[in-house]
Amino acid sequence: MLRAGFDFTLWLVLDLVFVVTSVAALVMAALAREDAYRAADKKTKAFWLVILGVTVAVNLFVSVLFLSIAGLIATIVFFVDVRPALQQVSGKGRRGGGSSSDGPYGPYNGGR
Repeated sequence: MLRAGFDFTLWLVLDLVFVVTSVAALVMAALAREDAYRAADKKTKAFWLVILGVTVAVNLFVSVLFLSIAGLIATIVFFVDVRPALQQVSGKGRRGGGSSSDGPYGPYNGGR
């Protein structure tokens, strides 16, 4: 009923965005190492692969808005919380290859 009030192309674009983001999250989750999930104190790799795999399947084969939004929330949680933690544990989280004593505005020199 909600879909009847909106343009078909809007729903097509939204479905495409949902599918692309969920597939990207699934690929990134699959490429991360299993021990990185444990080290980052996140759920297991298998947990995220199942959640994101179900999200991709729902977005591709089932056209239920509630399930698509639930899958989008899981995808956003992966991108915002899990992926940065995995990158930090894997050593890929620092940009520019700075030292561990670097602050947000450059190297910390001990107050000198």
